[in-house]
Amino acid sequence: MLDLDLSVRVGPAELEARIAARGRRVAVVGPSGAGKSTLLRVVAGLERRARGRVAFEGRAWLDTSARTHVPPWERRVGWVPQDALLFPHLSVRRNLAYAGADAERVERVAAALQVDGLLERRPRFLSGGERQRVALGRALLSDPRLLLLDEPFAALDRPLRRELAGRLARLADERDLPIVLVSHDEADADLIATERWIVEGGVVRAG
Repeated sequence: MLDLDLSVRVGPAELEARIAARGRRVAVVGPSGAGKSTLLRVVAGLERRARGRVAFEGRAWLDTSARTHVPPWERRVGWVPQDALLFPHLSVRRNLAYAGADAERVERVAAALQVDGLLERRPRFLSGGERQRVALGRALLSDPRLLLLDEPFAALDRPLRRELAGRLARLADERDLPIVLVSHDEADADLIATERWIVEGGVVRAG
């Protein structure tokens, strides 16, 4: 699925990632500041401080030796950062439909993520957990080939984390959609991932 052979600049240090995903749901875990989010941004094509190669399903998205860099929009990645980054001037409905999804799909995903009662609200009237669910729905509705999630459950209480993880897993399975998520909480990682990558001491290794 995802194959990395990288050196990534993280502050004054280098993070070495020479690892390949065996399954379809990978959790990247490790302490804060270890480089987990930076690694996700390299995969998404949003971070250029990397040397080496990123390949997804056999295609090189990044290969610095061959001067290959596929731009983010061609990678078709569903990217959900920690702070959600919703459009503040648009309603929840219009945020979800931003990538061109039709009304029926918007309603279905909104219901699956339990934001169907919030569709006419603006982001400033949402809680942190509600904003995160809307951002997740918007990513799913963009028809991504890969879903990248940065601390997707951090703003939710524990029971809602379990419920949302189950719903997300079902939605991903329906679409055969691979997921890579970052978390500092191993319990969160275990809610959805079938495989762990551990970031520690400047190295990414299988856990």
